[in-house]
Amino acid sequence: MPWLLALAPAAYVIGMFPSAVMVARASGVDITRAGSGNPGASNVSRVLGWKRGMLVFVLDAAKGAASGGAGWLLINRQAGYICAAAAALGHMFPVIRSARSRRFRGGKGVATVGGAMLVLQPIVSPILALVWFAVTRITKKASLGSFTIIALLPVGVALDGSPVWEIGASVALGLMVLLKHTSNIKRLIGREELSLDKNH
Repeated sequence: MPWLLALAPAAYVIGMFPSAVMVARASGVDITRAGSGNPGASNVSRVLGWKRGMLVFVLDAAKGAASGGAGWLLINRQAGYICAAAAALGHMFPVIRSARSRRFRGGKGVATVGGAMLVLQPIVSPILALVWFAVTRITKKASLGSFTIIALLPVGVALDGSPVWEIGASVALGLMVLLKHTSNIKRLIGREELSLDKNH
């Protein structure tokens, strides 16, 4: 598919846009050296407050929504998932290098995949967003909220009546995000995971 050969790399490039780095830099902070060091919405919230964290989340989600939506509208749903994965990979493993960020060091992919799912699974995604918010609010751990919705995503996709391949695609996207959270899993086991509360 010629269109897909063009769209997937474009989605990867879109995914590389360093939302967290740019928003934090505007406040004079190198987010890769603050908090957990992760250039993502949760760490920005922890270091600079929820308003800037929400801005980063929206920007990162927009990358996934634009990529997944373009693939779906211009080709088909399968292409939508492929472009969503490409955007997530660009976000998590960017090949660009700048003075303040290292190559292949990106965010965890939760917001980018979430944005894509909002387009591809508009019924399931808002429910999972509420679940994420509830778990994160109660535990003060964004990673626990992320793990919860990773587990529930394929369940929701199945209950929504989606085909088997789409359930498999949601599992694959979830595993991508989960693998990026290896350090969070280790910190949770060691009871050293950082709280979203800036005071902890």
